[in-house]
Amino acid sequence: MATTVFEVEKVNALKPLEGKVAIVTGASRGIGAEIAKVLARNGATVVGTYNNSPKHIQDVAKVIEEEGGKFRVIQADVAKFDDTERLASEVVENFGKIDILINNAGITKDRTFRKISKEEWDAVINVNLNGVFNATKAVIKHMLDQNYGRIVSISSIVGQAGAFGQTNYAATKAGILGFTKSLALETASKGITVNAVCPGYIATEMVAAMPKEVLDNIIAKVPMKRLGTPAEVAQAVLFLVQADYVTGQAIAVNGGLYM
Repeated sequence: MATTVFEVEKVNALKPLEGKVAIVTGASRGIGAEIAKVLARNGATVVGTYNNSPKHIQDVAKVIEEEGGKFRVIQADVAKFDDTERLASEVVENFGKIDILINNAGITKDRTFRKISKEEWDAVINVNLNGVFNATKAVIKHMLDQNYGRIVSISSIVGQAGAFGQTNYAATKAGILGFTKSLALETASKGITVNAVCPGYIATEMVAAMPKEVLDNIIAKVPMKRLGTPAEVAQAVLFLVQADYVTGQAIAVNGGLYM
């Protein structure tokens, strides 16, 4: 029986992403900022997007540059298809390719379904779900042309288990999971992997804004009895962008809260 030999690309053990070009949407703070830093530390040239927080993303840029990493800032509203097309074009023009896309940009507008407005529903859908379509659509042709790509979208435990007052957010994060599996099937033979990460309750500004009694109640339910950190989510992303034989998966980073 003939044996197929696959050629494995040599990588720098200290900088395994050296030579790769990555886009991280919503990189100005929280999970997105940490993902950008981790990818840069591992050798990638990172393009971080922001929409309304130029100061925060400049803080991220400063940290990465002080650590010797490569980081470029581009303003883009992922809810606008033209913005994501421009983003992809600028990255290819400046760096020649796009290897990695991290769909991280997201917002919340929490309200019970009875009280939620059409505007609040549309705003969350447009950023969290349409934004994933827009950014992915803008880069996929480049990945297909080079027969290589790594796409990781940030979903949520809320997309798996639901949450009170978050029908809009839960719908987008559950939608990302279906999107991920379907696109993974379409691109598996093209050198492209498509995966998702589902964070639980992570110590970010968004979670810190929750009432203390609500947060204490959540932590009490987490088997590990603590919030996760952005760095722990970023490590899951780092694994997925290096994994060659993992696609269509949703990696939970939630301390055991949802299994």
